[in-house]
Amino acid sequence: MIDKIVLSMASIRILSGSIEVLAALLMLRLNQPEKALAVNTALALVGPIVLITTTSIGVIGIADKLSWGKIGWIVCGVGCILIGILKK
Repeated sequence: MIDKIVLSMASIRILSGSIEVLAALLMLRLNQPEKALAVNTALALVGPIVLITTTSIGVIGIADKLSWGKIGWIVCGVGCILIGILKK
């Protein structure tokens, strides 16, 4: 039997991948660099949201096995990743 936490994380990743594929098809359909860039920019929001959501679900799933110190390190790590992704 598949764990509910793992199923939730995998489902979000499948949804994210489907959004990426649909965006690529939309870019091909639009066939204009300006519009394709706009679609790509919208995708920039999807990645961090998926990262935060799946990481949160995973941490919630193992929170009873982690100390507060380890949870703090995970939060710091995700924060560093987001700063690296979003800072220009």
